[in-house]
Amino acid sequence: MRQTLRSISLLLSNIAIGASAIGLVGMTLAVSWQVFGRYVLNDSPAWTEPLSIQLMGWFILLGSAVGIRENYHLGFDVLRYMVPRRVARLMAIISMLVVLAFGAAMAVYSLDLVIGTWTATLPVLGWPGGTDFMPITFGGVLIVFFALEQLYLLVTDAPEAQI
Repeated sequence: MRQTLRSISLLLSNIAIGASAIGLVGMTLAVSWQVFGRYVLNDSPAWTEPLSIQLMGWFILLGSAVGIRENYHLGFDVLRYMVPRRVARLMAIISMLVVLAFGAAMAVYSLDLVIGTWTATLPVLGWPGGTDFMPITFGGVLIVFFALEQLYLLVTDAPEAQI
């Protein structure tokens, strides 16, 4: 079970990082085109800013979800290193439960926003308005999945658990 969970998690993590990298490159290209259009062609394209913001939402939220899996999220580690392992593990479990709740709230409430704004249209891009909130939904779902993985590892005291 643990190996299957780790394999699925690694695959999702790699997909999220790959999508984040593509989004970052895409945003860089769009912003570069914006600068080129403004200063060289003297004709600033209108679509580059909203597209850049869309792509930024994706790579930030997918990347932050992977940060949960890799234990790169912010934390107050000094105290955790000073307490016995058992207490540190309990602190890590509580922390992961908070992360899980936060990710679930992100996913649920942003899905409401996706559904509620889907019929609107983003003016310059012509996309449904709900696409603005989709990165939050997907990021929240991934955060929940990766937090559940970390909780499982912590509760079972697996060697891979990040305490």
